[in-house]
Amino acid sequence: MEAGVSRTTTRQTAAAATAPRGRGPVVAALMLGMALAALDGTVVSTAVPQIVGDLGGLSVFSWLFSGYLLAVTVTLPVYGKLSDTFGRKPVLIAGTILFLVGSLLCAAAWNMGSLIAFRVVQGLGGGALQGTIQTIAADLYPLKERPKIQAKLSSVWATASVAGPAAGGLLAGYADWRWIFLINLPVGLLALWLIARHLVEPHRAAQEGPVEGRRKVSVDWAGALAIFATGTLLLTALVQGGIAWPWLSAPSLGLFGGALALAGVTVLIERRAAEPIIPGWIWRRRTISAVNLAMGALGLLMVAPTVFLPTYAQAVLGLGPIAAGFVLSAMTLSWPISAAFSNRVYNRIGFRLTAVIGITLALLVLLAFPFLPFPGEPWQPALLMLLLGGALGLFQLPLIVGVQSTVPYEERGTTTASVLFCRQVGQSVGAALFGALANGVLAARLGADTDLDSLAHALDNADDTLRHAVDAAVDYVYLGAAAAAALALLALLTLAPRRFPVLKEHKEQ
Repeated sequence: MEAGVSRTTTRQTAAAATAPRGRGPVVAALMLGMALAALDGTVVSTAVPQIVGDLGGLSVFSWLFSGYLLAVTVTLPVYGKLSDTFGRKPVLIAGTILFLVGSLLCAAAWNMGSLIAFRVVQGLGGGALQGTIQTIAADLYPLKERPKIQAKLSSVWATASVAGPAAGGLLAGYADWRWIFLINLPVGLLALWLIARHLVEPHRAAQEGPVEGRRKVSVDWAGALAIFATGTLLLTALVQGGIAWPWLSAPSLGLFGGALALAGVTVLIERRAAEPIIPGWIWRRRTISAVNLAMGALGLLMVAPTVFLPTYAQAVLGLGPIAAGFVLSAMTLSWPISAAFSNRVYNRIGFRLTAVIGITLALLVLLAFPFLPFPGEPWQPALLMLLLGGALGLFQLPLIVGVQSTVPYEERGTTTASVLFCRQVGQSVGAALFGALANGVLAARLGADTDLDSLAHALDNADDTLRHAVDAAVDYVYLGAAAAAALALLALLTLAPRRFPVLKEHKEQ
C-alpha cells in the first residue's frame, strides 16, 4: 500500500515539476550544456595543427579525441544509474563542474600527455552532460510535447557541426588554441547557475514516507568500476586497433581478451548487486533491448557520413575542408526538422512503425550512394545527406521518446543512458570496422602498404588513380552502413513490440 502511495506521489510531483511556467530557463541551461558537449570535438579538431605545433606529440594526438570518447562512453551507464538514485540535478551539476575543471586544466596543459589526461577529465564530466540532459528533457515535457525539446537539442548538434570548425579555426588562428577550452567556462557557469536556480525535481520515492519505511540507497561502486574497466579496454582495442598496432598483434588480442574477462566479472558483480549499474531488466524488456540494438546500429552507420564523407568530398570532388564540411551539414540541417515533426507521424501510426519507415528510407539512401557518378557534383552527395538526415530524424527520435515513455521516472535515467551507451559503442565499432574496410580497399587498389592515414597529405593534389581508389573505398563503407541500417531494421521487426507499452502516467500527461 505504501509503495503504491509512494509511486503515486512521485508521479504527481513529477507532473508538477514539468509545469510550463519556469521551464524556459531550464531548457536554456540544457541547450547550453549540450552545446558544451557538442562543440567539444568539432572545435578541437580544427586546432590540432596549432596544438601539435605548440606541444608536440604528433604521434599520439588522436588520443585527444579517443580519450574523451572513452571517458564519455564508459561513464554513461554510471551517471544514468546515479541520476535515478540521487536525482538528475546533483548529477548534472557535478558533471558540469567536472567538465569545466577539465576544460581549465586543458587550457593549462604543458605537453601533449597532460592535455590528453585532462581531456579524459573533460570526458568524465561529458558523460553526465550527454546522458542527464536527455533524461531531464524527458522529465520536463509530457509525451506529446517531447519532440519540441528533442528538436531543440538536435539543433544544438546541427549548429555545432557547422559552426564548431569555423570557431576553432578562428580561435586557434587569431587568438590562442587554449581559448578553445577557456571559452567553455562562461557558458558552463551560466548553465550551472540556471540549473541550480530554476530546476526543481520531484521528491525521490525512496525518501518519502516514515523513516522506518524508507529504502536505503546503495551505490554499486564495484559494478561501476568493473563497467569502466571493461569499457576502457574494449574501446581502446577498437579505437587503436589497426592504427597503433595490427589487429592480430599481441596488444590488440590482449585488450580484447582482457575486456572479455572483465565482462564476465562485471556480469557476476551486477547479478549480486542490490542496485546494479546496468540492471538485468534493461535486456529482459523487449522494447528497451530492441531500441538499444537499433541505436547501436545507428552509431555504426553514422561513421560513414561523419568520418568518410569529408574525405570523399576532398579527394573525389576536389573540395576544400570548409566546403566538404558543408556537404555533411546538409544532414545535420534536415535531421532536427524531421525530428520536430515526427510526433505527427508516431502519434498516428506508433513509435515502431515510424522508426521502421525512417530506417528503411535511410537504408535506401545509403544504398544509393555507390551509384553516384564519378566524380560527380557536390550537390549530389549533399542531396543524399539531406535525405539521410530526414530519414534518421524519423528513426532516432521516436525510439528515444518511445522507450523513455515505457519506464517510470525512477528508471528513466538508466534507460536513457543505456540507449546512448549503445550508440556510442556502435560508433567505436563502426570506426574500427569501416576503417579496416576502407584501408583494405585502398591497399588492393594502390598497394599493400597504403591506407587512409598515409594518404591524408595527398588529398589536395589527388590524381585520378587515387580519386578512383578513395571513391571505391567510400562506396564500400556506405554499403557497410547500409548493412548496419538493415540490422537496425531487423532488430525493430523481430524484437520490438508493435505497440510500445507506454505507461499510463505518460498517456495522462
